[in-house]
Amino acid sequence: MATTLRQKFMQWAYPLLMGVQKKTAGEKILRNAQLIQPVMPLHQLTVVRNNGTQLPLQDFLGKKLLLVNTASDCGYTAQYGELQTLYEQHQEKLMVIGFPANDFKEQEKGGDTDIAQFCTLNFGVQFPLAKKSSVVKGGAQHEVFRWLSDAALNGWNNKAPEWNFSKYLVNEAGVLTHYFPPAVSPLSDKVQAAINHK
Repeated sequence: MATTLRQKFMQWAYPLLMGVQKKTAGEKILRNAQLIQPVMPLHQLTVVRNNGTQLPLQDFLGKKLLLVNTASDCGYTAQYGELQTLYEQHQEKLMVIGFPANDFKEQEKGGDTDIAQFCTLNFGVQFPLAKKSSVVKGGAQHEVFRWLSDAALNGWNNKAPEWNFSKYLVNEAGVLTHYFPPAVSPLSDKVQAAINHK
């Protein structure tokens, strides 16, 4: 999938967008300060990758998980590159999984093959991408995002993604610890501190 003019413009405009939103982004971070345990274990779920293979989350017990809903035609799309950098920096203790979704203003119109090619060619993405799905609340919501946004499952959080590139951090034991809104860069001090926290 070739990069469109809109996508090129969005990549150029990304630093400006982040600069404008940086001041308020930190106020929207949600944190499980008491480390409330999940009602249902996340690690019993399996993600279907965009190539059709199975990715059991139990394979990542002992690592942190950063689960992010993504889109190829969004002002935040440049975060794919930041997520790849984060993944490379912390591979020994962190798995990043992207969940392409077309839930916000038709910003992910491509199919799974197109999305994979776009991410590889433009951002060198090597972390796993799930099959394109829905991440917002409703009957079609991906089961991982149902767990992430339902306190009856994860123990405390009901916040669904507010836009593309909402980020959820799950610790080594399967406890949801943080929600980071789209305007928080994956390479921000707050995300890095949460990943490095024992």
